[in-house]
Amino acid sequence: MKKNLFLLGLLVCSMATMAQTEKAEKPESWYFKLGGSYFNQTASTEFPTVGGNAALDRTYVGGKLVSEKSITGSFGQGFRTGITAGYRFSTRIGVELGVNYYSSNDKKMAQTTTDTPITPTGEYSFKSVGQITAFDLAPAIVMFLGESNGFEPYTKVGVLVPVHGDLEITSDAYAPVAFNPTTGVPVAFGNVHSVDKVKPNPTIGFTAAVGTTYRLTKHLSAFAELEYRNFTVHGKTKETTEFTVNGQDALATRSTSQIHTIYRDQLDINSNNALFNPNTATPDKRDTTRPNDKMDELSSYVGISGLGLTLGIKYSL
Repeated sequence: MKKNLFLLGLLVCSMATMAQTEKAEKPESWYFKLGGSYFNQTASTEFPTVGGNAALDRTYVGGKLVSEKSITGSFGQGFRTGITAGYRFSTRIGVELGVNYYSSNDKKMAQTTTDTPITPTGEYSFKSVGQITAFDLAPAIVMFLGESNGFEPYTKVGVLVPVHGDLEITSDAYAPVAFNPTTGVPVAFGNVHSVDKVKPNPTIGFTAAVGTTYRLTKHLSAFAELEYRNFTVHGKTKETTEFTVNGQDALATRSTSQIHTIYRDQLDINSNNALFNPNTATPDKRDTTRPNDKMDELSSYVGISGLGLTLGIKYSL
């Protein structure tokens, strides 16, 4: 009996000692981080069709196609800034919630180059460039590995939840701006500039990171993280917000079907799309028989996978 009481007392003392040690070693409960990141893309896929133009880089000489290649890439390359709130439950486990703003680098999505205004097959020079900007929430679980000589390494895993953003596609072309109403042959050309904004469907991504802090003062530390993230954005709608011809605003000349697009998983004979119901009353092959309705196009996906380095400051309460 005495032996059991002694062991019980020893266990209670040990637990009390561990609790006191944990409390003494525990650097903080709440903390906040402010940082900036640069990401490089880690996976390239073929870009989706842009305004009916496939993700191809084509060159025509004398009206003849002389080269063609697929355009691939990811919007995972770019800059990010963010602020993070964290809470440590113990010396080893904590949680974080980050709020980030991300701006990708510009990416060429489609291009055709010709040495004449228009080829016999109707091709003309243009270039489309895309950029993604987005705000996201990033909840994560953090495992701290212990502090030594001011350094405290850690790992974390979590999810990315985009809450606002879009893919902005800027296109510049030297293209037909007037047609012969009888033959459909172009009779005038101009510099055409347009900006389309693609709104995404809700999505969730994955993130994982390894990092370390270095204590500068009692409450202030510097930190560095190497982070991998992976998620795909699925287009929901597209809207033309700018359309100029030779520098003059011409958005009012565009029909509803030319300005607004709804992305669908499937197109059929009921879809408002030129492949199924071309408008033969106009020479523009992208018109539809319902110009006052929104255009239907197949769903598009773009990747935002990347590996990035984040540097910043951490303030502990």
